[in-house]
Amino acid sequence: MKNTRARFGRVLSPVHLIPLSFLAAILVGTALLWLPISTAPGQHTGPLTALFTATTSVCVTGLVVVDTYIHWSLFGKVVILLLIQLGGLGVITVFSTLLLLLGRKFTLSDRTLLSETFNLNTRSGLIRFLRRVVTGTFLIEGIGAALYSIRFIPRYGAARGIWYAVFHAVSAFCNAGLDILGPDSLCGYSSDAFFLLVTMALIVSGGLGYVVWFDLTDSLRALLHPKDRRRGRLRLTEHTKLVLRLTAVMIFCGAFLFFLTERRNPATIGAMPTGEAILNCLFQSVTLRTAGFSTFPQQSLGEISCLIGDVWMFIGGSPIGTAGGVKTVTVFIVFWNAVYYIGHRRSTAIFRRKISEEMVRKAAAIVVISALSTILMSVLLCVVSGAPLQDALYEMFSALATVGLSRALTPTLSGASRLLVVTGMYLGRIGPISMAIFFANVRSKGRGMEYAEGRFYVG
Repeated sequence: MKNTRARFGRVLSPVHLIPLSFLAAILVGTALLWLPISTAPGQHTGPLTALFTATTSVCVTGLVVVDTYIHWSLFGKVVILLLIQLGGLGVITVFSTLLLLLGRKFTLSDRTLLSETFNLNTRSGLIRFLRRVVTGTFLIEGIGAALYSIRFIPRYGAARGIWYAVFHAVSAFCNAGLDILGPDSLCGYSSDAFFLLVTMALIVSGGLGYVVWFDLTDSLRALLHPKDRRRGRLRLTEHTKLVLRLTAVMIFCGAFLFFLTERRNPATIGAMPTGEAILNCLFQSVTLRTAGFSTFPQQSLGEISCLIGDVWMFIGGSPIGTAGGVKTVTVFIVFWNAVYYIGHRRSTAIFRRKISEEMVRKAAAIVVISALSTILMSVLLCVVSGAPLQDALYEMFSALATVGLSRALTPTLSGASRLLVVTGMYLGRIGPISMAIFFANVRSKGRGMEYAEGRFYVG
Protein backbone atom coordinates (compact mmCIF):
# COMPACT_ATOMS: atom_id res chain seq x y z
CA MET A 1 0.00 0.00 0.00
CA LYS A 2 2.85 2.34 0.90
CA ASN A 3 4.56 1.60 -2.43
CA THR A 4 1.33 2.31 -4.30
CA ARG A 5 1.01 5.71 -2.60
CA ALA A 6 4.63 6.50 -3.39
CA ARG A 7 4.13 5.64 -7.06
CA PHE A 8 0.94 7.73 -7.14
CA GLY A 9 2.81 10.67 -5.62
CA ARG A 10 5.51 10.42 -8.22
CA VAL A 11 2.96 10.34 -11.05
CA LEU A 12 1.30 13.48 -9.71
CA SER A 13 4.52 15.45 -9.36
CA PRO A 14 4.60 19.03 -10.71
CA VAL A 15 6.36 17.77 -13.86
CA HIS A 16 3.17 15.84 -14.68
CA LEU A 17 0.52 18.00 -13.02
CA ILE A 18 1.24 21.14 -15.03
CA PRO A 19 0.83 19.53 -18.50
CA LEU A 20 -2.18 17.53 -17.26
CA SER A 21 -3.85 20.70 -15.94
CA PHE A 22 -3.66 22.29 -19.39
CA LEU A 23 -4.93 19.09 -20.99
CA ALA A 24 -7.88 18.99 -18.60
CA ALA A 25 -8.71 22.64 -19.38
CA ILE A 26 -8.60 21.88 -23.11
CA LEU A 27 -10.95 18.89 -22.72
CA VAL A 28 -13.43 20.88 -20.62
CA GLY A 29 -13.26 23.75 -23.11
CA THR A 30 -13.84 21.32 -25.99
CA ALA A 31 -16.97 19.93 -24.30
CA LEU A 32 -18.34 23.44 -23.67
CA LEU A 33 -17.65 24.66 -27.22
CA TRP A 34 -19.22 21.52 -28.67
CA LEU A 35 -22.53 22.37 -26.99
CA PRO A 36 -25.16 23.74 -29.44
CA ILE A 37 -25.50 26.89 -27.30
CA SER A 38 -21.87 27.81 -28.11
CA THR A 39 -22.47 27.98 -31.86
CA ALA A 40 -24.13 30.90 -33.65
CA PRO A 41 -27.38 30.23 -35.55
CA GLY A 42 -26.72 28.76 -38.99
CA GLN A 43 -23.28 27.43 -38.03
CA HIS A 44 -22.17 23.90 -37.19
CA THR A 45 -19.41 22.89 -34.79
CA GLY A 46 -17.83 19.46 -35.08
CA PRO A 47 -15.74 17.88 -32.31
CA LEU A 48 -12.47 18.65 -34.10
CA THR A 49 -13.39 22.33 -34.51
CA ALA A 50 -14.30 22.52 -30.80
CA LEU A 51 -11.01 20.79 -29.87
CA PHE A 52 -8.95 23.09 -32.11
CA THR A 53 -10.60 26.25 -30.76
CA ALA A 54 -10.32 25.13 -27.13
CA THR A 55 -6.64 24.31 -27.64
CA THR A 56 -5.82 27.60 -29.36
CA SER A 57 -7.61 29.45 -26.52
CA VAL A 58 -6.06 27.62 -23.56
CA CYS A 59 -2.63 27.62 -25.22
CA VAL A 60 -3.12 31.35 -26.01
CA THR A 61 -2.07 30.74 -29.61
CA GLY A 62 -4.66 32.34 -31.90
CA LEU A 63 -4.73 29.97 -34.87
CA VAL A 64 -8.35 29.38 -35.90
CA VAL A 65 -10.17 27.11 -38.35
CA VAL A 66 -13.42 29.15 -38.22
CA ASP A 67 -13.98 32.90 -37.95
CA THR A 68 -14.37 33.60 -34.24
CA TYR A 69 -16.53 36.69 -34.73
CA ILE A 70 -19.25 34.93 -36.74
CA HIS A 71 -19.07 31.21 -35.91
CA TRP A 72 -19.51 31.37 -32.14
CA SER A 73 -22.49 32.64 -30.16
CA LEU A 74 -22.11 35.06 -27.27
CA PHE A 75 -21.92 32.09 -24.90
CA GLY A 76 -19.21 30.50 -27.05
CA LYS A 77 -17.21 33.73 -27.11
CA VAL A 78 -17.46 34.04 -23.32
CA VAL A 79 -16.15 30.47 -23.03
CA ILE A 80 -13.26 31.35 -25.35
CA LEU A 81 -12.50 34.48 -23.29
CA LEU A 82 -12.44 32.47 -20.05
CA LEU A 83 -10.20 29.84 -21.65
CA ILE A 84 -7.80 32.57 -22.80
CA GLN A 85 -7.64 34.02 -19.30
CA LEU A 86 -7.19 30.57 -17.81
CA GLY A 87 -4.42 29.72 -20.27
CA GLY A 88 -2.70 33.08 -19.94
CA LEU A 89 -2.49 32.97 -16.15
CA GLY A 90 -2.01 29.22 -16.03
CA VAL A 91 -4.43 26.62 -14.71
CA ILE A 92 -2.43 26.05 -11.51
CA THR A 93 -2.29 29.82 -10.90
CA VAL A 94 -6.06 30.18 -11.25
CA PHE A 95 -6.69 27.15 -9.05
CA SER A 96 -4.29 28.48 -6.41
CA THR A 97 -6.05 31.85 -6.51
CA LEU A 98 -9.39 30.16 -5.87
CA LEU A 99 -7.90 28.31 -2.89
CA LEU A 100 -6.54 31.61 -1.61
CA LEU A 101 -9.96 33.28 -1.91
CA LEU A 102 -11.54 30.37 -0.05
CA GLY A 103 -9.09 30.90 2.80
CA ARG A 104 -7.35 27.55 2.51
CA LYS A 105 -3.81 27.31 3.87
CA PHE A 106 -1.14 26.33 1.37
CA THR A 107 0.74 23.14 2.17
CA LEU A 108 4.39 22.57 1.29
CA SER A 109 3.33 20.56 -1.77
CA ASP A 110 1.02 23.42 -2.85
CA ARG A 111 3.89 25.88 -2.59
CA THR A 112 6.20 23.52 -4.48
CA LEU A 113 3.68 23.18 -7.30
CA LEU A 114 3.17 26.94 -7.45
CA SER A 115 6.90 27.65 -7.54
CA GLU A 116 7.30 25.11 -10.37
CA THR A 117 4.39 26.72 -12.24
CA PHE A 118 6.12 30.11 -12.16
CA ASN A 119 9.52 28.46 -12.72
CA LEU A 120 10.90 30.19 -9.64
CA ASN A 121 13.91 29.03 -7.64
CA THR A 122 12.41 29.81 -4.23
CA ARG A 123 9.31 28.94 -2.22
CA SER A 124 9.44 32.01 0.01
CA GLY A 125 7.01 34.86 -0.68
CA LEU A 126 4.96 32.74 -3.10
CA ILE A 127 1.56 33.79 -1.79
CA ARG A 128 2.46 37.47 -2.09
CA PHE A 129 3.85 36.79 -5.56
CA LEU A 130 0.60 35.04 -6.56
CA ARG A 131 -1.50 37.96 -5.28
CA ARG A 132 0.63 40.44 -7.20
CA VAL A 133 0.42 38.39 -10.40
CA VAL A 134 -3.39 38.17 -10.32
CA THR A 135 -3.87 41.78 -9.20
CA GLY A 136 -1.40 43.09 -11.77
CA THR A 137 -2.98 41.05 -14.54
CA PHE A 138 -6.50 42.35 -13.91
CA LEU A 139 -5.22 45.90 -13.41
CA ILE A 140 -3.39 45.99 -16.76
CA GLU A 141 -6.27 44.26 -18.57
CA GLY A 142 -8.67 46.76 -16.99
CA ILE A 143 -6.59 49.73 -18.15
CA GLY A 144 -6.37 48.18 -21.62
CA ALA A 145 -10.15 47.66 -21.74
CA ALA A 146 -10.75 51.27 -20.69
CA LEU A 147 -8.45 52.53 -23.47
CA TYR A 148 -10.02 50.22 -26.05
CA SER A 149 -13.46 51.51 -25.04
CA ILE A 150 -12.47 54.92 -26.43
CA ARG A 151 -12.50 53.33 -29.89
CA PHE A 152 -15.14 50.62 -29.51
CA ILE A 153 -17.98 52.42 -27.69
CA PRO A 154 -18.45 55.17 -30.32
CA ARG A 155 -18.40 52.51 -33.04
CA TYR A 156 -20.47 49.70 -31.48
CA GLY A 157 -22.42 51.33 -28.64
CA ALA A 158 -21.88 51.07 -24.87
CA ALA A 159 -22.70 47.40 -24.14
CA ARG A 160 -21.10 45.89 -27.23
CA GLY A 161 -18.21 48.33 -27.11
CA ILE A 162 -17.32 47.41 -23.52
CA TRP A 163 -17.60 43.69 -24.34
CA TYR A 164 -15.26 44.11 -27.32
CA ALA A 165 -12.86 46.15 -25.20
CA VAL A 166 -12.69 43.53 -22.45
CA PHE A 167 -12.28 40.62 -24.90
CA HIS A 168 -9.45 42.22 -26.85
CA ALA A 169 -7.68 43.55 -23.74
CA VAL A 170 -7.55 40.03 -22.28
CA SER A 171 -6.57 38.52 -25.61
CA ALA A 172 -3.78 41.06 -26.18
CA PHE A 173 -2.36 40.90 -22.65
CA CYS A 174 -2.42 37.09 -22.63
CA ASN A 175 -0.73 37.14 -26.06
CA ALA A 176 -3.60 35.07 -27.49
CA GLY A 177 -4.21 36.97 -30.72
CA LEU A 178 -7.89 35.96 -30.96
CA ASP A 179 -10.28 38.72 -32.01
CA ILE A 180 -14.00 39.13 -32.67
CA LEU A 181 -13.75 42.09 -35.06
CA GLY A 182 -13.94 40.31 -38.41
CA PRO A 183 -12.15 37.92 -40.76
CA ASP A 184 -9.06 40.14 -41.22
CA SER A 185 -7.78 40.43 -37.64
CA LEU A 186 -6.73 44.09 -37.05
CA CYS A 187 -6.27 45.04 -40.71
CA GLY A 188 -9.07 47.57 -40.37
CA TYR A 189 -7.04 49.40 -37.69
CA SER A 190 -3.71 49.51 -39.56
CA SER A 191 -3.85 53.32 -39.72
CA ASP A 192 -5.12 53.86 -36.15
CA ALA A 193 -1.97 54.71 -34.17
CA PHE A 194 -3.81 54.91 -30.83
CA PHE A 195 -5.37 51.47 -31.20
CA LEU A 196 -2.13 49.82 -32.32
CA LEU A 197 -0.07 51.46 -29.57
CA VAL A 198 -2.53 50.26 -26.91
CA THR A 199 -2.40 46.75 -28.35
CA MET A 200 1.40 46.76 -28.48
CA ALA A 201 1.59 48.01 -24.88
CA LEU A 202 -0.65 45.15 -23.71
CA ILE A 203 1.33 42.55 -25.67
CA VAL A 204 4.67 43.79 -24.36
CA SER A 205 3.32 44.02 -20.79
CA GLY A 206 2.32 40.38 -20.86
CA GLY A 207 5.55 39.34 -22.56
CA LEU A 208 7.95 41.06 -20.15
CA GLY A 209 7.27 38.62 -17.35
CA TYR A 210 5.93 39.02 -13.83
CA VAL A 211 9.38 39.17 -12.21
CA VAL A 212 10.26 42.18 -14.37
CA TRP A 213 6.96 43.90 -13.48
CA PHE A 214 7.57 43.60 -9.77
CA ASP A 215 11.21 44.59 -10.00
CA LEU A 216 10.26 47.73 -11.93
CA THR A 217 7.45 48.70 -9.55
CA ASP A 218 9.57 47.98 -6.46
CA SER A 219 12.47 49.98 -7.88
CA LEU A 220 10.22 52.92 -8.76
CA ARG A 221 8.73 52.82 -5.28
CA ALA A 222 12.21 52.76 -3.74
CA LEU A 223 13.23 55.67 -5.96
CA LEU A 224 10.58 57.78 -4.25
CA HIS A 225 12.43 57.27 -0.98
CA PRO A 226 14.58 60.33 -0.15
CA LYS A 227 17.89 58.43 -0.09
CA ASP A 228 17.26 56.65 -3.37
CA ARG A 229 15.94 59.84 -4.95
CA ARG A 230 19.27 61.51 -4.31
CA ARG A 231 21.02 58.64 -6.10
CA GLY A 232 18.74 59.31 -9.06
CA ARG A 233 18.73 55.82 -10.58
CA LEU A 234 16.68 52.62 -10.54
CA ARG A 235 18.06 49.61 -8.72
CA LEU A 236 17.12 46.86 -11.16
CA THR A 237 18.22 43.24 -11.01
CA GLU A 238 20.43 41.85 -13.75
CA HIS A 239 17.48 39.80 -15.06
CA THR A 240 15.26 42.87 -15.47
CA LYS A 241 18.04 44.88 -17.14
CA LEU A 242 18.69 42.02 -19.55
CA VAL A 243 15.00 41.51 -20.38
CA LEU A 244 14.40 45.22 -21.02
CA ARG A 245 17.43 45.45 -23.32
CA LEU A 246 16.56 42.26 -25.21
CA THR A 247 12.92 43.34 -25.60
CA ALA A 248 13.97 46.70 -27.06
CA VAL A 249 16.49 45.07 -29.41
CA MET A 250 13.95 42.50 -30.62
CA ILE A 251 11.22 45.08 -31.25
CA PHE A 252 13.29 47.75 -33.01
CA CYS A 253 15.57 45.41 -34.95
CA GLY A 254 12.56 43.43 -36.11
CA ALA A 255 10.76 46.58 -37.21
CA PHE A 256 13.85 47.79 -39.07
CA LEU A 257 14.26 44.46 -40.88
CA PHE A 258 10.59 44.32 -41.87
CA PHE A 259 10.73 47.89 -43.14
CA LEU A 260 13.73 47.02 -45.33
CA THR A 261 12.22 43.83 -46.73
CA GLU A 262 8.58 44.93 -47.15
CA ARG A 263 8.73 48.64 -48.02
CA ARG A 264 8.29 47.92 -51.71
CA ASN A 265 5.63 45.27 -51.25
CA PRO A 266 2.25 46.86 -52.01
CA ALA A 267 0.41 43.88 -50.50
CA THR A 268 1.79 44.64 -47.03
CA ILE A 269 3.19 48.11 -46.21
CA GLY A 270 4.28 49.30 -49.68
CA ALA A 271 1.19 51.43 -50.25
CA MET A 272 1.22 52.99 -46.76
CA PRO A 273 2.63 56.45 -45.92
CA THR A 274 6.07 56.25 -44.31
CA GLY A 275 4.86 56.95 -40.76
CA GLU A 276 2.08 54.38 -41.02
CA ALA A 277 4.48 51.84 -42.55
CA ILE A 278 6.92 52.27 -39.64
CA LEU A 279 4.08 51.85 -37.13
CA ASN A 280 2.91 48.65 -38.82
CA CYS A 281 6.47 47.29 -38.91
CA LEU A 282 6.73 47.93 -35.18
CA PHE A 283 3.42 46.17 -34.67
CA GLN A 284 4.54 43.19 -36.79
CA SER A 285 7.74 42.92 -34.76
CA VAL A 286 5.78 43.01 -31.49
CA THR A 287 2.99 40.64 -32.53
CA LEU A 288 5.44 38.01 -33.78
CA ARG A 289 6.63 37.62 -30.20
CA THR A 290 3.60 35.35 -29.53
CA ALA A 291 0.65 37.76 -29.86
CA GLY A 292 -0.84 36.67 -33.19
CA PHE A 293 -2.70 39.82 -34.28
CA SER A 294 -1.97 41.14 -37.76
CA THR A 295 -2.49 44.42 -39.61
CA PHE A 296 -1.77 43.01 -43.08
CA PRO A 297 -2.11 39.52 -44.66
CA GLN A 298 0.75 37.26 -43.59
CA GLN A 299 0.52 35.28 -46.84
CA SER A 300 1.65 38.45 -48.65
CA LEU A 301 5.00 38.55 -46.85
CA GLY A 302 8.13 37.98 -48.91
CA GLU A 303 10.43 35.00 -48.34
CA ILE A 304 13.00 36.93 -46.32
CA SER A 305 10.29 38.41 -44.10
CA CYS A 306 8.88 34.93 -43.49
CA LEU A 307 12.31 33.73 -42.39
CA ILE A 308 12.66 36.70 -40.02
CA GLY A 309 9.18 35.94 -38.72
CA ASP A 310 10.09 32.30 -38.05
CA VAL A 311 13.12 33.37 -36.01
CA TRP A 312 11.18 36.01 -34.04
CA MET A 313 8.37 33.55 -33.28
CA PHE A 314 10.85 30.90 -32.16
CA ILE A 315 12.50 33.31 -29.72
CA GLY A 316 9.21 34.64 -28.35
CA GLY A 317 8.84 36.76 -25.22
CA SER A 318 10.54 36.77 -21.82
CA PRO A 319 10.38 34.20 -18.98
CA ILE A 320 7.63 33.91 -16.35
CA GLY A 321 4.96 35.79 -18.30
CA THR A 322 2.16 35.15 -20.78
CA ALA A 323 4.40 34.92 -23.86
CA GLY A 324 5.51 31.73 -25.60
CA GLY A 325 8.59 30.73 -27.56
CA VAL A 326 11.85 29.53 -26.04
CA LYS A 327 12.20 33.00 -24.45
CA THR A 328 14.62 35.86 -25.05
CA VAL A 329 16.87 35.17 -22.08
CA THR A 330 17.19 31.49 -23.03
CA VAL A 331 18.40 32.29 -26.54
CA PHE A 332 20.67 35.06 -25.26
CA ILE A 333 22.39 32.72 -22.78
CA VAL A 334 23.14 30.22 -25.56
CA PHE A 335 24.44 32.99 -27.84
CA TRP A 336 26.44 34.72 -25.08
CA ASN A 337 28.03 31.44 -24.04
CA ALA A 338 29.27 30.99 -27.62
CA VAL A 339 30.69 34.52 -27.61
CA TYR A 340 32.52 33.90 -24.37
CA TYR A 341 33.85 30.57 -25.63
CA ILE A 342 35.21 32.20 -28.79
CA GLY A 343 36.84 34.85 -26.58
CA HIS A 344 38.56 32.08 -24.56
CA ARG A 345 36.91 33.16 -21.31
CA ARG A 346 36.48 30.61 -18.55
CA SER A 347 32.93 31.49 -17.53
CA THR A 348 29.94 33.29 -19.06
CA ALA A 349 28.87 36.56 -17.42
CA ILE A 350 26.57 39.53 -17.99
CA PHE A 351 26.36 42.76 -15.96
CA ARG A 352 29.30 41.48 -13.89
CA ARG A 353 27.24 38.47 -12.83
CA LYS A 354 28.22 34.92 -13.70
CA ILE A 355 25.73 32.70 -15.53
CA SER A 356 25.87 29.26 -13.92
CA GLU A 357 26.94 26.25 -15.95
CA GLU A 358 23.64 24.55 -15.08
CA MET A 359 21.73 27.54 -16.53
CA VAL A 360 23.77 27.38 -19.74
CA ARG A 361 23.11 23.65 -20.11
CA LYS A 362 19.41 24.16 -19.41
CA ALA A 363 19.13 26.94 -22.00
CA ALA A 364 20.98 24.88 -24.62
CA ALA A 365 18.71 21.89 -23.99
CA ILE A 366 15.54 23.99 -24.36
CA VAL A 367 16.75 25.62 -27.59
CA VAL A 368 17.89 22.35 -29.17
CA ILE A 369 14.78 20.34 -28.25
CA SER A 370 12.43 23.14 -29.30
CA ALA A 371 14.22 23.62 -32.64
CA LEU A 372 14.20 19.89 -33.41
CA SER A 373 10.52 19.60 -32.44
CA THR A 374 9.55 22.52 -34.68
CA ILE A 375 11.49 21.24 -37.68
CA LEU A 376 10.17 17.69 -37.27
CA MET A 377 6.54 18.82 -36.98
CA SER A 378 6.93 21.19 -39.93
CA VAL A 379 8.13 18.31 -42.09
CA LEU A 380 5.22 16.16 -40.88
CA LEU A 381 2.77 18.95 -41.70
CA CYS A 382 4.24 19.20 -45.21
CA VAL A 383 3.86 15.46 -45.72
CA VAL A 384 0.35 15.20 -44.27
CA SER A 385 -1.16 18.37 -45.77
CA GLY A 386 0.90 18.82 -48.93
CA ALA A 387 1.38 22.48 -48.01
CA PRO A 388 4.40 24.42 -49.33
CA LEU A 389 7.39 24.22 -46.99
CA GLN A 390 7.40 27.96 -46.32
CA ASP A 391 3.74 27.96 -45.26
CA ALA A 392 4.18 24.81 -43.16
CA LEU A 393 7.22 26.26 -41.38
CA TYR A 394 5.36 29.50 -40.64
CA GLU A 395 2.39 27.51 -39.34
CA MET A 396 4.37 25.24 -37.04
CA PHE A 397 6.70 27.95 -35.75
CA SER A 398 3.51 29.85 -34.95
CA ALA A 399 1.86 26.85 -33.26
CA LEU A 400 4.84 25.71 -31.19
CA ALA A 401 5.69 29.27 -30.16
CA THR A 402 1.96 29.91 -29.40
CA VAL A 403 1.90 32.93 -31.73
CA GLY A 404 -1.20 32.46 -33.88
CA LEU A 405 -0.10 33.97 -37.20
CA SER A 406 -0.75 31.96 -40.34
CA ARG A 407 -0.22 32.35 -44.06
CA ALA A 408 -3.94 31.52 -44.57
CA LEU A 409 -3.09 27.82 -44.18
CA THR A 410 -4.98 26.90 -40.99
CA PRO A 411 -8.58 26.91 -42.32
CA THR A 412 -7.57 24.77 -45.34
CA LEU A 413 -5.99 21.96 -43.31
CA SER A 414 -7.45 18.45 -43.28
CA GLY A 415 -8.52 16.68 -40.10
CA ALA A 416 -5.17 14.92 -39.66
CA SER A 417 -3.28 18.17 -40.28
CA ARG A 418 -5.41 20.01 -37.74
CA LEU A 419 -4.67 17.36 -35.13
CA LEU A 420 -0.98 17.84 -35.85
CA VAL A 421 -1.31 21.61 -35.30
CA VAL A 422 -3.33 20.97 -32.10
CA THR A 423 -0.46 18.79 -30.87
CA GLY A 424 1.99 21.55 -31.76
CA MET A 425 0.01 24.20 -29.88
CA TYR A 426 -0.22 22.00 -26.78
CA LEU A 427 3.47 21.12 -26.84
CA GLY A 428 4.31 24.77 -27.40
CA ARG A 429 2.33 25.83 -24.34
CA ILE A 430 3.67 23.22 -21.94
CA GLY A 431 6.91 22.24 -23.68
CA PRO A 432 9.34 24.98 -22.62
CA ILE A 433 7.81 25.05 -19.12
CA SER A 434 7.99 21.27 -18.72
CA MET A 435 11.48 21.11 -20.15
CA ALA A 436 12.68 23.86 -17.83
CA ILE A 437 11.21 22.05 -14.82
CA PHE A 438 12.59 18.73 -16.00
CA PHE A 439 16.16 19.93 -16.53
CA ALA A 440 16.09 21.93 -13.29
CA ASN A 441 14.70 19.27 -10.96
CA VAL A 442 14.70 15.75 -12.31
CA ARG A 443 17.54 13.69 -10.88
CA SER A 444 18.85 10.97 -13.12
CA LYS A 445 20.19 7.75 -11.65
CA GLY A 446 23.74 8.58 -12.55
CA ARG A 447 23.72 12.22 -11.56
CA GLY A 448 26.12 11.77 -8.68
CA MET A 449 28.56 9.68 -10.71
CA GLU A 450 31.77 10.92 -12.29
CA TYR A 451 33.00 9.23 -15.46
CA ALA A 452 36.45 9.12 -16.95
CA GLU A 453 36.92 11.77 -19.60
CA GLY A 454 36.46 10.44 -23.14
CA ARG A 455 38.25 11.48 -26.28
CA PHE A 456 35.87 13.23 -28.70
CA TYR A 457 36.36 15.74 -31.50
CA VAL A 458 34.09 18.63 -32.52
CA GLY A 459 34.33 21.37 -35.11
